Amino acid sequence: NCELGPQVEHARRARELAQVAGGNNGRKQSIQRYVLAAYLEEIVDAASERLSILSASRYRLVHSDEKKGNMHSGLSLRIADAHTGREREVNTLSGGETFQAALAFALGLADVVQRHAGGVAMDALFIDEGFGALDPDALDDAITALELLRHEGRSVGVISHVPALRERIPAGLLVIKRAEGSAVQLTGVA
Repeated sequence: NCELGPQVEHARRARELAQVAGGNNGRKQSIQRYVLAAYLEEIVDAASERLSILSASRYRLVHSDEKKGNMHSGLSLRIADAHTGREREVNTLSGGETFQAALAFALGLADVVQRHAGGVAMDALFIDEGFGALDPDALDDAITALELLRHEGRSVGVISHVPALRERIPAGLLVIKRAEGSAVQLTGVA
């Protein structure tokens, strides 16, 4: 028994560490979720800066460690609303506000990935739809945000059927449906 004492203690500590890393701890959070939550927090901070611009300082994204029912904690998002002074669920946003939050999150993610990529630049961003859910003011804010990205040196591609975008985007490709097949027309280029 004396010979096995150190091995038994080592096995006990390894088992305890494995349980804690697996989520058997006070937060009910595995080490993987903890690391993901740390990255998510950084992304949310960057996204909140973008969302504040898009929403005229009304909204911020907030990383939440809240545990709901049997769901794991650490990877939840909430919206802080400056008009009410309260936080609320992201699913309470309107269609246009959801688009703004999603765009801000994508931009925040791109910012963080670029920071962690060792100097690799993420110079292009493509956005496929969502603009149809925006009211005229929100559409204007979204286009202004995309123009700011262009001034930061990023190329922004927008895939949309919204006519107001065609008027504001300086150059593009217009896909024209024809019986014999679609054709592409270059627009806005002199």
